[in-house]
Amino acid sequence: MKQLSLTPVLLLLLGVLACQPAGDQTQTSSEPSAPTEEEVIAHGEYLVNILGCDDCHTPKMMTDQGPVPDHSRRFMGHPADSPLPEIPASVVGPNGWLLFANDLTAAVGPWGVSYSANLTPDPTGIGNWTEEQFRVSITQGKHKGLPNGRPLLPPMPWQGYSHLTDEDVHAIFTFLQQVVPIANIVPTPQPPAQ
Repeated sequence: MKQLSLTPVLLLLLGVLACQPAGDQTQTSSEPSAPTEEEVIAHGEYLVNILGCDDCHTPKMMTDQGPVPDHSRRFMGHPADSPLPEIPASVVGPNGWLLFANDLTAAVGPWGVSYSANLTPDPTGIGNWTEEQFRVSITQGKHKGLPNGRPLLPPMPWQGYSHLTDEDVHAIFTFLQQVVPIANIVPTPQPPAQ
């Protein structure tokens, strides 16, 4: 008489039982839960820090270690009451230098003079902007996020930011909306002829 091995039959039976839904147990979803507002803000702060937004949008204080961000004026952009020194024509232009103001909030180059924008939630900054305007500005390089707006000027590295995800842009915008608002009307750029 031929003996039948029970091992394959038991494995088949265990496999069928394992595929059956459990009685009263609640099934959990494999979908991740939406981040909390605190998590979104923390992610936005992380991105702002690693993207170096303070480098240009926060005025600096000079220390023994060189310029450091003045966090009492964080993200206010170029101070409206901070005049630039005279710019020698011989050092700028197509074959010249790129110069920064001593607080690193203004730059001079072949494009003229550009000033870093106010990123605070004050109406003189991005306080009246929609998130869509912010997304267009930071990822498409359009002034004030207007589709027909002028291009953002150097040294704003918007080309690299064009790869940010919608979630990243949302996190950055959400973070910036909760920083201290600072009233500061940044000067308009000056073309090379001026």
